[in-house]
Amino acid sequence: MNERWSNIKKIDFTLLTVVLLICIFGLIAISSATQNLVNPERYIQTQLYATIAGFVAIVILLFIDYKTFGELYLFIYVFSCMLLIAVLYAGVGADDWGASRWLYIGPFGFQPSDFAKLGIIIALAKVISEHRETINELKTLTKIVIMAGIPMALVYRQPDLGTSLVIPVFTLAMLYVAGLRYRYIVILIMGAISSIPLIWPRLADYQKRRILVFLDPELDPMGDGWQITQSIYAVGSGMLHGKGLREGIQSQFGFLPEKHTDFIFAVIAEELGFVGVAILLFLYSLLLVKGIHIAKKQKDYFGSYLAIGIISMLGFHIFANIMMTIGLMPVTGKPLPFVSYGGTFMLSNLIAIGLLINISMRRKKPKY
Repeated sequence: MNERWSNIKKIDFTLLTVVLLICIFGLIAISSATQNLVNPERYIQTQLYATIAGFVAIVILLFIDYKTFGELYLFIYVFSCMLLIAVLYAGVGADDWGASRWLYIGPFGFQPSDFAKLGIIIALAKVISEHRETINELKTLTKIVIMAGIPMALVYRQPDLGTSLVIPVFTLAMLYVAGLRYRYIVILIMGAISSIPLIWPRLADYQKRRILVFLDPELDPMGDGWQITQSIYAVGSGMLHGKGLREGIQSQFGFLPEKHTDFIFAVIAEELGFVGVAILLFLYSLLLVKGIHIAKKQKDYFGSYLAIGIISMLGFHIFANIMMTIGLMPVTGKPLPFVSYGGTFMLSNLIAIGLLINISMRRKKPKY
């Protein structure tokens, strides 16, 4: 018990404060983006409840040694894959969002892929830590690629191209930190690029249109190109100080679709301007730097790889969302961590932060 409370004193309150500030930033942005929608209060309530639940989860995680999750990695991995398989047979949401990504247990609905990502990171971190001495051997690499490839394929089948792309990103990040040789990294990247001609025919029509519109937004300016065009207008019109909270033209007059979810960054840029964006990016930078610092200070390899997996997942979401919003990446449907509306996404990301803080409480620099 004394050791447990001793660890509690080591909580990284800086990281916790940064995340809390980003969550508050998100709640303010959502309240502005949804004020003209039907029953706007429900969006704030849902996000607030998810945020509170997430911080409760963080508190609970502080009392569980993160190594326990490593010991249960096989069960966690299998359970994550089973959730993803369940989506293929019982998932709903195609009529509303074009893809069946949701599962319902009674009145409670959630996206299994958000939680499955954490399960996959835990499993991969454990396997990589156990095989770090042979990480450059073909047998080990094949095992890891298959472990990452199975859930990636299941997520892609939903279809959810955006989430399926984050899996190879955090897998490659963990392998790189584990000492994977550069030539293998190049081979894996080149293999992914060379597979594009095989993947293209299998993409859903809406996914193909998103990529084509990314290459040429004027291809369908009143259809698939409308969203990204309006987003770019919103970001550009914010200038230095923005138009003011709840005063945005693109966001408040219905020109910008999905303004409270995938395109919340455009709302922030239009209404709070460069100043608001700079503050948000500063907070994100602190979060990512703290996560990397935690990974570098771990007393065991599993904790280090787990932290890298989590921070690379969050970093990819941040990067992909912002690049998508300003037209530098195709629209992939990736929300902005701790800011975009979405209860499941918020809860899963706060659980990830709970794991990071858990790791930081029990850290000691490893002997690399």
